[in-house]
Amino acid sequence: MNDSGGVLSGQRAGLTVGLLMAVTIVAFEALAVSTVMPKAERDLGHLELYGWAFSGFLLATVVGIAYAGEQADRYGPARPLGYGMALFGAGLLVAGLAPSMYVLVLGRIIQGLGGGALPAIVYVVIGRGYPESLRPRMLALLASAWVIPGFIGPAIGGAVAEWVNWRATFLMIVPLLALTAALTLPQIRRLGPPESPNLQPSRLPQAIRLALCGGIALGGVASENLLIGAPLVVIGFAAGFPALRQLLPEGTLQLRRGMPAAIAGNGFLNMAFFSADAFIPYLVTTYRGYSTFTGGLAVTSATLSWTAGSWLQERFATTTSRAARASFGAVFVAVGVAATSIGLSDAIPGPAVAVTWAIAGFGIGIAYPTFSLEMMAGTEPGHEGETASGMKLAETLSAAIGVGVAGGIVAAGEAGGWHGPALGGVFILAGMAAVATMIISRRISTAVAQAAAPEPVLQAAVGE
Repeated sequence: MNDSGGVLSGQRAGLTVGLLMAVTIVAFEALAVSTVMPKAERDLGHLELYGWAFSGFLLATVVGIAYAGEQADRYGPARPLGYGMALFGAGLLVAGLAPSMYVLVLGRIIQGLGGGALPAIVYVVIGRGYPESLRPRMLALLASAWVIPGFIGPAIGGAVAEWVNWRATFLMIVPLLALTAALTLPQIRRLGPPESPNLQPSRLPQAIRLALCGGIALGGVASENLLIGAPLVVIGFAAGFPALRQLLPEGTLQLRRGMPAAIAGNGFLNMAFFSADAFIPYLVTTYRGYSTFTGGLAVTSATLSWTAGSWLQERFATTTSRAARASFGAVFVAVGVAATSIGLSDAIPGPAVAVTWAIAGFGIGIAYPTFSLEMMAGTEPGHEGETASGMKLAETLSAAIGVGVAGGIVAAGEAGGWHGPALGGVFILAGMAAVATMIISRRISTAVAQAAAPEPVLQAAVGE
């Protein structure tokens, strides 16, 4: 079977649809649950645990990412994907039926273990199940899979919480997840285990250590007592950094050319975008006084432009180098950050932020899949899980650090009464990360990829 029909031809059609459904489920859950969490807190109490419902999820994804990657390199992607979906569903049930905020946080942690596995396995499957010529299109389709959840996820989650119950937002995803598993797993089993399994020692202990140290550091950040919080941050970072170094592919921290630089560049790219993106609604609503709708419009515009950028990079995948495309995207992120910072001025209409932030969304839409393509191209057979989990880990931690630092800046500004300069500091942080992305992007492939001839689909798996 050849790939003349593209990503939806023959047996690849079922694989493509399954992957898109998995990504859509994760996107819908992320957007809908964040909408209903305030109502869950009002029902269950314990406001001090509100942040841990998100932080616990994030830290657990570190473990899920590492576990899924090594399992895929040993046994193929189907086993860790099945485990991931099972844990994700179990976490939804625990959270949806939680009698207290403590149990809800536990459910979110279980979700994180499964949720971390899903995106890592998606990249493994694209790397092993699609020829290089079709990977840009698949990444563009994955970006598109966030569009519909971006429009309806918060609205449906809010409506269900308002007219039914916030618990239903968690519980209604479970049957959709089961349907996705039934459609996806049979297709992914066709890939089978790698021909040369990666039997290196397990990295799971390092992932657990990193997650625990991250929890210690976050506890320090959340502490109102500086004498307690500062040492916790230092201890968490110092104890967790060696584990991080072992989890990332060799050469990542040294910005080695090729795949390691792509992983590092993708980390800075996510820091640049998400450290500012988290506070775009705050800028528009709290600081400028516009409606929640206007703040949401700015975020939605970036989601749409991200998708447009992803499709544009697919069109130019065989005419420009990955280094050029990544640099081009990073420039747009930097310009979008700078332009959006002007929205701090009362002379600029608040709705204009929807336009300026869309520039940054367009940039990350170009650069993000480009770094991913470089990672896939530079991965040795049998190590797809290791490098995919390394990239997802780098982007997750970089975004978390960026948002955490930005949050500290904003909180300090709110306490000191200097809101404007604090938000300006957030954009400076994001701009510095965007400049770093521009520099690192020159260390990936400068060759122009050639359009590949039609080639077998899942040849080794189906014996064609």
